Amino acid sequence: MAETAIESEGWRELQVSNEACDDVEELRRRLDRDGYLFFRQLQRPDLLRALRREMLTVMKESGWVREGTDPVDGIANLDARCTEGDVEYAKVYHEVYRLEAFHRIAHQPEVLGMVEKVYGKPAMPHPQKIARLWFPAYTEHTTPAHQDFVHFQGNYQTLTCWAPVGDCPRELGGLAILAGSHKTGNVLEHHFSLGAGALDVELGEEEQEGEWHSTDYEIGDTLIFPALTIHKALPNVTPDRLRVSLDNRYQVIGDTIAEHMLLPHLNIFNELTWEDVYGEWESGDLKYYWEKIENPVVPRDMSWLDKGFEEAVERAKGGDPHARLYLHRFIKRDPGSPQAEVAGKVLGV
Repeated sequence: MAETAIESEGWRELQVSNEACDDVEELRRRLDRDGYLFFRQLQRPDLLRALRREMLTVMKESGWVREGTDPVDGIANLDARCTEGDVEYAKVYHEVYRLEAFHRIAHQPEVLGMVEKVYGKPAMPHPQKIARLWFPAYTEHTTPAHQDFVHFQGNYQTLTCWAPVGDCPRELGGLAILAGSHKTGNVLEHHFSLGAGALDVELGEEEQEGEWHSTDYEIGDTLIFPALTIHKALPNVTPDRLRVSLDNRYQVIGDTIAEHMLLPHLNIFNELTWEDVYGEWESGDLKYYWEKIENPVVPRDMSWLDKGFEEAVERAKGGDPHARLYLHRFIKRDPGSPQAEVAGKVLGV
């Protein structure tokens, strides 16, 4: 069999598990061995194409898509480039976040049914749905290697389901998995990084020798992995295409969930509420659905982000441009916050 482009660069292709869909024990064996399950066309491409048009139409109306182009092509207006830590990003992102179809896609039976099959128990998607809307030619902001638990917490068995909303060849910036990295059994040290989430995992000797797995994704493909699996985004090195993807999280009903996962994503930027999100929805069956389910709720542990901020402060003092940009964002987002006060002193603002 000929090498794929991914393999010729020293990476491995993700193992496809479609043939094991009806073999629960084999699915669990692969998840335990590799720290992920990957399926071609698990989700309905027609629903994702419709969602893509809705999302990119909102983005075009907000100036992110080049004038004179079809929104579904995702041709970026490079003058509008921003990323997840920017106030400008949150403003447009939250317009996308109001789309009913964006939230409904996580409840489709194809994914929820697969998650429940793996768990062997009833499961639910987290209320906090997440999209990633990544501009091209902005590679310094690529999401670094990390474990999801530092961000989403709750319990180690929480599963992330990542899916591109459109075809996503490797140059557009798909996701890569460090195979078997979940076997650490705990959260590794993380340090400041400029990319989304602002934390980069410290790889031990064993992890450094591990194999990274990725692929050229097609619409409908879905990658499932637990909270301790190390993963990262590949950089979007296309000249002008936006990368649009979903990463929703699922857990067993009755398991612990962190309180911030009950809130809209990035609501720290503008105090977005669920009533804001639901404003133009046509149906009510998914509104506050989690309130009917008994899950123990625990406070968010801010220690990882606090440590990352402290590291950014020290690096900014030494002139690190990434750290200085990171601190500038605190000032712009909330000038009255304690972090902004510290950042202002460091930056002389």
